Amino acid sequence: MTTPKLSMRAVCKAFGTNTVLDGIDLDVAPGEVITLIGASGSGKSTLLRCCNLLEPIDDGAILFDGDDISEPGLEADPIRRRIGMVFQSFNLFPHMSITKNVAIGPRKVLGVDKATANATAAELLTRLGLADRADAYPDQLSGGQQQRVAIARSLAMGPEVMLLDEITSALDPELVGEVLDVIRGLKADGMTMLFATHEMTFAREISDRVCFLHKGRILEQGPPEQIFGDPQEQRTREFLQRVIDSGRL
Repeated sequence: MTTPKLSMRAVCKAFGTNTVLDGIDLDVAPGEVITLIGASGSGKSTLLRCCNLLEPIDDGAILFDGDDISEPGLEADPIRRRIGMVFQSFNLFPHMSITKNVAIGPRKVLGVDKATANATAAELLTRLGLADRADAYPDQLSGGQQQRVAIARSLAMGPEVMLLDEITSALDPELVGEVLDVIRGLKADGMTMLFATHEMTFAREISDRVCFLHKGRILEQGPPEQIFGDPQEQRTREFLQRVIDSGRL
């Protein structure tokens, strides 16, 4: 049996008296794309941040290739080099060109020489349709272009897993498609992804499995055709009905 790329075992996380994750169990197989859906505050973003070691968990364990990466005191940086994360906000360096934004991680963190890092950046920018913007600065790009640069910057580190946190939520509707096209390409390349999203139509298309989170728990999970077509839990049905009523599915 293949070892899961990423595993969560009874993961709990609270902020003060507010329990945000309440016993999460989830295995992500190599090459699998899992989307996390649910209302705001259901724990999706916190779960991703815990997987990237940006938040310590209070109980349980997170395993990466079978190794516990959630132990207190573990050096986080080597793990983060292997687990890429892209956020809602682009977080680009405004004083650097797009090429430098993408190349700086491999140069500073991995010790890659300038020529190699720039060549990798050029390759990624070409792949993501941004070759003609290589010398531009972030404020000269649209939101969709900036988010594609943020994805390129994460990919430049050669991650084995990508965590994507509502990466289209800050974009104008007409810019969402170009970012989602990038995710389709990553799936085609076999990238393992855990993806929190409000884009339900896209989740239905891209996912191998969909997890519905409610009050910090995975209330229901399954293939997209089952979750969207025949949800078993009342809470899932209510959530999806609200999504349908809002025109997002």
